[in-house]
Amino acid sequence: MTSTTASPSPLDATTSSAIQQALGLARSGRLKDACRVAEQALAGGGDRVGLNALLGMLRMDTGENELAIRHLEIAHAGRPTDLRIATNLATALANAGEMERVLDVASRNLAFSDPSLQLARIRGYAALMSERAEEAVDAYEHVVRSEPNDWESHNNLGNARLLQGDVVGAITELEKAAALAPHSAPTKINLARSYRLTGELAKAEGVLRQMADDFPDDPQPLMDLHDLLKDQARSDEILPVLERALELRPDDLELLLARGRHFGTMLEMERAEQVFRDVLRRAPANGDAFVGLATVYEHSQPSALEDLAKDAERQEIDANALNLVRAFADRRAKRFDEGAAALAQVDPDFEAPRRQHLLGQMLEGLRDYDSAFAAFQRMNELQATDPSLPLQRAASLREQLGQQLEKTTESWFRQWQADRVDALGRSPIFLVGFPRSGTTLLDTIMMGHPDTVVMEERPVISRLEQEVGGFDAIAKLDERAIRNAQQRYFEIAAEYVDVTAGPQLVDKAPLLLNQAAFIHRLFPQSPFLLALRHPADVLLSCFVSNFNLNSAMANFLSLDTAAEFYDLTFRTWENARVILPLTVHTVIYERMVEDPSAVLRPIVEALGLEWHEDMLDHTKTAAERGLITTASYAQVTEPIYRRSVGRWQNYRKHLEPVLPVLAPWAQKFGYTI
Repeated sequence: MTSTTASPSPLDATTSSAIQQALGLARSGRLKDACRVAEQALAGGGDRVGLNALLGMLRMDTGENELAIRHLEIAHAGRPTDLRIATNLATALANAGEMERVLDVASRNLAFSDPSLQLARIRGYAALMSERAEEAVDAYEHVVRSEPNDWESHNNLGNARLLQGDVVGAITELEKAAALAPHSAPTKINLARSYRLTGELAKAEGVLRQMADDFPDDPQPLMDLHDLLKDQARSDEILPVLERALELRPDDLELLLARGRHFGTMLEMERAEQVFRDVLRRAPANGDAFVGLATVYEHSQPSALEDLAKDAERQEIDANALNLVRAFADRRAKRFDEGAAALAQVDPDFEAPRRQHLLGQMLEGLRDYDSAFAAFQRMNELQATDPSLPLQRAASLREQLGQQLEKTTESWFRQWQADRVDALGRSPIFLVGFPRSGTTLLDTIMMGHPDTVVMEERPVISRLEQEVGGFDAIAKLDERAIRNAQQRYFEIAAEYVDVTAGPQLVDKAPLLLNQAAFIHRLFPQSPFLLALRHPADVLLSCFVSNFNLNSAMANFLSLDTAAEFYDLTFRTWENARVILPLTVHTVIYERMVEDPSAVLRPIVEALGLEWHEDMLDHTKTAAERGLITTASYAQVTEPIYRRSVGRWQNYRKHLEPVLPVLAPWAQKFGYTI
């Protein structure tokens, strides 16, 4: 029962008797009878303050909060310094969500005069809910000074400091609360989130993983852990966390949508489609699921986008999602005016990077190149704010490549412990080239050969390099270690493709340009198939593409870092060609689209494969392959065309600042700027 008031002066006999009778009835659970006794006494002229205070308390216990407030306001007006009346009134007002009025009743002076600290706690809570950080901190500091073991107040003080912007102070209080109450899951969630804000990600992860074990029925730690892993771009670790959370909440649509998006990020498009379709079976008008399907279909079933847009219209999904799905279909059908009009009806904050990407493509289709560039630039600016810190990760990768380049010298090569160790079976062909250089068209053509198995952009080499100890381990590998690594390469590759489906494996990963030394150490017989394209066309195409933000693709969020990354990558590649006896077959994109047979036939034969004319039917191959994992999905399903040759000239004025970085490479590769 809520506390009642005490009168500073004796009550009259009638009032005193009524209060005693009402309290007795209340203690026996007869609350309505208790209220009736108090009301009769009040109507009979009893003490106005005492009886209203009692009725306010009783009405709170019966759940009649509005009536309680009316009675308690009368009592509080009569005795504004009475702590019990003020506490009951503040509690009732807090229950009603009227936090500003709570702060008026529980003034600082009155709250801090309460030896029980109850009114100060209520004041702190109301200030916190009203986002009045200074007052909340002040109130909770007062409480914990007197009650240092009050873990709830330490927790709330931590939240107040967080609201104040003092994350370090928040962590101090939340750590105290967690130590005092290890059973409190909300406190530990608050602590983990605070660690994330200060960049102490390992601590945050440790708290969340421990919570997942300590609170096995609570999905919240797993949901926060999912967000943390996603923010660190640790995609390979996300699925087990999501699956565990879904065991607890199998019907949680947000978790299901996160699972679908994860499959999309991992290029498992069939599984992504299944999840999004499952969501739509449960919630047929779920706009997020329709947008998810649109992103899946643009990579795997672009012809299905039109029907998807019609289905979204029939389901009357949210207008933002509907217009975005319409824009996907319009882009596919080259209805650029209609697509731009649909995007104009999408709120700017809804799927903002994707919206800007689509808008840029529509405007380019309408030949409004300046506006298109502005949209692509805005897309990249938005992507740069991603919690996974893409700009920092990109800079770290460039620094790592620079250090690797410095180490790749003639003397380093001469120090290799083992002599050349040829693979016992057929070595892979490595298809490389800077992103957007025609590698997807080239790998689609190679897929058309009956004796090849093409593995597209899978982290086999990077995983293997990690396993053997990284770049610094290359020189120390002995023959046994190399043999084991050769075997391990095919074991990892088998996780992604059927390596037994054809005698020749083609490992297509453009930026293996930067790992040529490691590849040559393992497979010295392996030839490289190098795709080259005008550097300015390549750089522009990377800048305007909406890539998944791994550490390499994050370099394309600005023209400056894109140009720096291009220069560093080709310096690494060309240096490896000077130091190591690489076998390289170069395919010039502009020549390939002009006369594919003349360019590709001699190269295919040089690779030890028979030439097949039907390899050039790449549109059929693209349709049969299903998933296209790269940004080339729209182009590679069309007949070979030349319209992307010289595309950069439409944006020349925007590219001017980085052309001096590209010019030496253009000259080396036979292009002009």
